[in-house]
Amino acid sequence: MICTAPPGSHRRGVSLVEVLVASAISAVLFAVVMTINVFGAKSFVSIGNYVNLDTKSRNTLDVISREIRNATAVVSIQTNLPVKSLTLTNASLGQIVTITYNANARTLVLSKTGQPAMTFLTECDRWDCSLYSRAPIFTTNNINFYSSTNGAGQLNVGFCKLINMSWKCSRPVMGSQLNTESVQTAQIVLRNKVQ
Repeated sequence: MICTAPPGSHRRGVSLVEVLVASAISAVLFAVVMTINVFGAKSFVSIGNYVNLDTKSRNTLDVISREIRNATAVVSIQTNLPVKSLTLTNASLGQIVTITYNANARTLVLSKTGQPAMTFLTECDRWDCSLYSRAPIFTTNNINFYSSTNGAGQLNVGFCKLINMSWKCSRPVMGSQLNTESVQTAQIVLRNKVQ
């Protein structure tokens, strides 16, 4: 006995070519969705890093600016890595204030006489500090300061009236080499400078 299917009841299967085309389209769509997902996650983390680093930098700038403006003199400056420092005195309060950058630890720390040291910046890649003299150069477009040096061209902290500081902090994004960076620069005048 031969079985035949009734007319119009043919079942058709999926061919190998159709399966391969559907798989390829699915793989491409999956790759696109994953790429968008990874890019979105990195962007989200980067924005969070920018906000966090900028907030810490602004807070640090506020505190350090206040300490420098209230200082009466620059005591010393150390510009050799791995540890750089700037030491100020506040004669009216009887305090010594030291700002220390440690390149190995990537930290910027402020310490004051009689108080515990405060770490303001972590993940700090660079901190630079320059001293400038009291007599500015006025031009039509700008005010410039001479480097704080004595007659022999050597750095002299006693002539310092303006301190130029800059630093850069960075943080990796999701463990990759892409960095989120925050760069700050400030020129701060010692208002209470003793003559």
